[in-house]
Amino acid sequence: METIIVTGGAGYIGSHTIIELLNKTIFQIVSIDNFSNSSPDSYSRISALTTRPFETIQVDLCDHVLLNQKLSYYSNIIGIIHFAAFKSVSDSISDPIKYYHNNINSLNNILDFAKQQNVLNFIFSSSCSVYGNSKDLPVTENSPLQKAESPYGHTKQISEEIISFFCKTNPSFKTVLLRYFNPVGAHPSGKNGEFPINIPNNLVPIITQTAIGKNSLTVFGNDYNTRDGSCIRDYIHVCDIADAHLKALNYLIQHHEKKQCSLFNLGTGNGVSVLEAIKSFEKITNQKLHYKIGERRTGDVIAIYANNELAKTELNWIPQYNIDDMMLSAWKWENHLEEQNTK
Repeated sequence: METIIVTGGAGYIGSHTIIELLNKTIFQIVSIDNFSNSSPDSYSRISALTTRPFETIQVDLCDHVLLNQKLSYYSNIIGIIHFAAFKSVSDSISDPIKYYHNNINSLNNILDFAKQQNVLNFIFSSSCSVYGNSKDLPVTENSPLQKAESPYGHTKQISEEIISFFCKTNPSFKTVLLRYFNPVGAHPSGKNGEFPINIPNNLVPIITQTAIGKNSLTVFGNDYNTRDGSCIRDYIHVCDIADAHLKALNYLIQHHEKKQCSLFNLGTGNGVSVLEAIKSFEKITNQKLHYKIGERRTGDVIAIYANNELAKTELNWIPQYNIDDMMLSAWKWENHLEEQNTK
């Protein structure tokens, strides 16, 4: 059976993508994770939402020797989807070496494996953080990359360059770089979603945890040059992102790609401010959030949102969820977690 390797498969986006792969393809799926920022429970949630089995490997991708040993049992690997990376902007600022070590070494090792085993299709989980404080809004795939605002963003810039150079020396290797904007929301069932092991750094899980009394919400800055003074982001539902990975995989396997290394923005194309996101949550849940205004946070980009026309045209990908849908699904997930904790 043709096999797809998914690194970071127990993570937020990885787990939703595996659900899509199991439900909509016939590939054998092998997930790799070391649970550094995820939980093995994620695999139980995947199984509950799918009808096919999948295989799992627990290994640190930075361990080159062990990684190759673990993967040596699999043949006919036709593609790799590489999610595994540390992703907290604030954590990367406080401990940059950890981010450079993990995010770059893990990529190098999985690319080396792909070369050894002649795996020709590769999808990379990139980020809109590569654009920095872009002068062009909305950003297109051709927008110049500005200086990264965090070590995390810089690791994504470096990773894209590594992949680009790797392609030049391996002419049969084909890759799609997917630049996510701000993934949020949860599976429509409410039974799989973002599950940060540590205190969350992303806005939406902080909002939902604040609503149930587990966290407190601070808006970092209300004096930016935006319509309400708070930062603007392009929030995109995690299931839309998972769907884009299936479409990118088909794009590669069916040889629709026009370049050896293709690049696509994954965003809705709509900028939503932090304060607007809060108002959306309050509207769909009919409850008031208590939050405070804090100082600006180091590493935050002021405003970023996507031009997604290229993904629509080339991948036939169209986002299905709006900001209210995203907040509602995240709230369903938070309530599901609370119910599980009280059992």
